[in-house]
Amino acid sequence: MTQKKFYSEGLRFECQGSGKCCTSRGAYGYVYLTRVDRKRFADFFKLSSVAFKREYCETTEGYLHLRNPDKNCEFLEGTRCGVYEARPEQCRTWPFWPENLRAKGWSKEVSSFCPGIGKGRLYSEVEIEAQLKSRPVEEA
Repeated sequence: MTQKKFYSEGLRFECQGSGKCCTSRGAYGYVYLTRVDRKRFADFFKLSSVAFKREYCETTEGYLHLRNPDKNCEFLEGTRCGVYEARPEQCRTWPFWPENLRAKGWSKEVSSFCPGIGKGRLYSEVEIEAQLKSRPVEEA
């Protein structure tokens, strides 16, 4: 028997522009990048993909990510994303990440620092599942 997901009735979320999702919280500081993300960033900065990777990325355990995961995102300008149009898929799908979609984690941990949880429009289970599927993590 399939267990009902806690978000089967949907979840409310609307970005409040706090920038708190862009600040490092230990293991949550990693922003992993796909090939599509690297291409989007390279185009944004008018660099080759190789030059972008050399300037802004590092690899940990075989996965490419933005450098300095222990610090706030270097593209955070005040409380806003300075590269919003080029932001990676991981950022585009916030807060609908697998590690966030557990009832306790969502209601306690995520909502404690993200003021958009519980506000705004209702995302259906189908929309949430689509967000989850759009976040492939590729090895470097």
